[in-house]
Amino acid sequence: MTQDEMPRSRWRPSLVLDWYARIVVALRWPIVAGWLAATAAAMIYLPPLGQGGSDLGQLVSVNNPAVQSEVRSFDKFGFPLLSRVSIVQRDPNGLSPAVQAEALQRAKALSDGTLPDAGPILAAIPVTNSLQLLPGSRENGTTVITMLFTSPEVSFASQLKAAQDFAARHYDADDHVVGVTGSVPARVEQGDIVLSHLPWLEAITIAAVFIIVAFAFRSLIAPLLALAVAGVAIMLTMHVGGELAGRFGVPVPQETQPLLVALLLGVVTDYVVFYLSGMRTRLAAGEDRLEAARQAGARFTPIIATAGATAAAGTGALIVADSAAFRAFGPGMALAVLIGMLVSVTLVPALLAIVGHRALGRSGRPRDDDGQVDPEHTGGRWARLLTRPWVALPVLLLCTGGLVAAALPARHMALGVSFVEALPADHPARQAADAAEAGFSAGILSPTEVLLEGDGVAGRTEQLTRLQEALAKRPGIAAVMGPGDKLVPSDLKVFQAADGSAARYLLILADEPLGATAVQTLTRLEDELPGLLQAAQLDGVRTSVGGDTAVAQVIVDQTVSDLGRIALAALAANLLFLMLYLRALWAPLALLACSVLAIGATLGVTTWLFQDHLDADGLTFYVPFAAAVLLVALGSDYNIFGIGPAWNEARRRPLREALAMTLPQSARAIRVAAFTLAVSFGLLAIVPLRPFRELAFALAVGILIDAFVVRSILAPALLTVMEAVGGEAGMKRMRKIVHVRRPEPEPAGPGSGIGTADDPAVPVAAPPAEKAVPAQRARAADVSESASD
Repeated sequence: MTQDEMPRSRWRPSLVLDWYARIVVALRWPIVAGWLAATAAAMIYLPPLGQGGSDLGQLVSVNNPAVQSEVRSFDKFGFPLLSRVSIVQRDPNGLSPAVQAEALQRAKALSDGTLPDAGPILAAIPVTNSLQLLPGSRENGTTVITMLFTSPEVSFASQLKAAQDFAARHYDADDHVVGVTGSVPARVEQGDIVLSHLPWLEAITIAAVFIIVAFAFRSLIAPLLALAVAGVAIMLTMHVGGELAGRFGVPVPQETQPLLVALLLGVVTDYVVFYLSGMRTRLAAGEDRLEAARQAGARFTPIIATAGATAAAGTGALIVADSAAFRAFGPGMALAVLIGMLVSVTLVPALLAIVGHRALGRSGRPRDDDGQVDPEHTGGRWARLLTRPWVALPVLLLCTGGLVAAALPARHMALGVSFVEALPADHPARQAADAAEAGFSAGILSPTEVLLEGDGVAGRTEQLTRLQEALAKRPGIAAVMGPGDKLVPSDLKVFQAADGSAARYLLILADEPLGATAVQTLTRLEDELPGLLQAAQLDGVRTSVGGDTAVAQVIVDQTVSDLGRIALAALAANLLFLMLYLRALWAPLALLACSVLAIGATLGVTTWLFQDHLDADGLTFYVPFAAAVLLVALGSDYNIFGIGPAWNEARRRPLREALAMTLPQSARAIRVAAFTLAVSFGLLAIVPLRPFRELAFALAVGILIDAFVVRSILAPALLTVMEAVGGEAGMKRMRKIVHVRRPEPEPAGPGSGIGTADDPAVPVAAPPAEKAVPAQRARAADVSESASD
């Protein structure tokens, strides 16, 4: 018999899924042993993720124009003008002349090489606010900043340790040392804070997941099963990701580790919750544990596989970005979701087949007639009301208006790359920075360098002085030092190159140098520089800008320019998977539009809280875009979990009726899954760094909006209105597959799950009396699980 002559039912996708589920259940013990062995091998033989991931260089491309400007400045002058590590001394009542003189002598000795214990520190420049020698100083004689210089090859961690050791050996209590600070120490301290809080984050998140799942399923075995599967996924991701990162030379910053842990705990728990829900329904219908595990596996594996592939494609879309930060985040998150999905679709059905009803407590045992759940009392009335067109339309308008209103603050969103300001207020590096800013100005620790290059430009003193005066008058600039300063001897060649081919200025900004305001100030200055050069009669001169603010500006500009590519890639990936799963076009477009509304509302609320209410100088540059990509991907998960069953049921009845039938059952599992995922992400706020708290809030609020507003209310209302407006012909065009001819079923075999009373749309022989009620219960209690036809 040829393939075409064989009964069509043998080629139905449900047969493949049924056989897959049978194989997984039959091989349950080898599957469990295999995953445990794979996890142990990964932990023994593969390196962990994020090793050496604390350097800023992992977030900044070597081709960054600001970095290149600093390199050219070093080549022209033979020494750098900028330092990113400083020792701060401060006494609000005034530092004694002896302390200030000793700071000058100490720095000179270090620069002359007479302090051999200085280690990798090559030079030091002391800056004092005595007599307000530095323009723009807020105080007089209260603060000394000793800027330290090391070779570029020295790692950030080594720079910080050398500065701390130097301060401990050469300063005493009378010197009023506040601490070591700067962008390099802040970056290193952030990495240490992340790693030190990671065990607490994992422990508290595990406890929260345990409590939520245990309460939802009235069982202690269910949360243990979820955490065991998540633990396997986390260990594999951390070590497989570490191996791939090392093999392909892709740096992975330490900040990704808490995010990956939270993502895996939440996503894997989501998948486990849906398998457990399916298992509970089958057990409650009277099936034995093996058959229940097979049915749950066959029904939910395609949903979870599609959801995992969609989420991985959405997060993996970050790889199209030019930003090194996004390219570092994207592959790690995509790998995490894929591993979590692969572990879930094999290990969870296998474990369910082993533990059976013990995973679900009393809720998983067969019920008598009086104990059967009545969908009428679990949201059925509300679902039927919501899917009436005259109710759906005002609900749609109300939800849309509310989400649009919540999104409005996002219009004023600003982006920054704060390092020092992101630290806790009581951190020594933050306190030292605050002390330096109190004595001088906000931008003293990270000044900006403006480099001028051109033949003979260093000798054009009058024009250079005119430009310096013009720069000092620009808004947002507290002070300018350069060739026009008489306090710096010209023979030192600090601002004018010896060969005459370059000149440079040191700009101290009036705002936190890595915040959004300073970035905007520098952007405005770069736009004005050509006009300022022309007014100063400095024709034929090339300009470039270096320093932390310039680096931050390039990162922010690159992030904004990446937005279009990231958004198109993420939305296209999610739309493609929704179209393939639903086999339709207009409905996936509508559902994706709902996701966009939810993301806009999330970003608006996040901007309002942190930027408008808490007065943050802009959101951390990667937070809005990482949150948006994750929410698009995870929102598609809930589309598939919530709308997918209704879409299948609509092959037999109007979509409005299908929604009314499936929503009550799918909503409960989605609520548990979404609440667990929101808590998992929300606990990122345990890490006391502002970017983590911004990301924790955005993801937690976004997931709750998506699950409780968009998927539960907005999406069903929208589909109901679309059906009502389009009528039967419109729905046919929207679905394309409403009236697909169903193949004739084969005689039902034991536990086949197809062509039986499990599908009342297909005429079959009546089941035996003792099996009829359980089968009908399974159908009525969880029609939302009909994920595969």
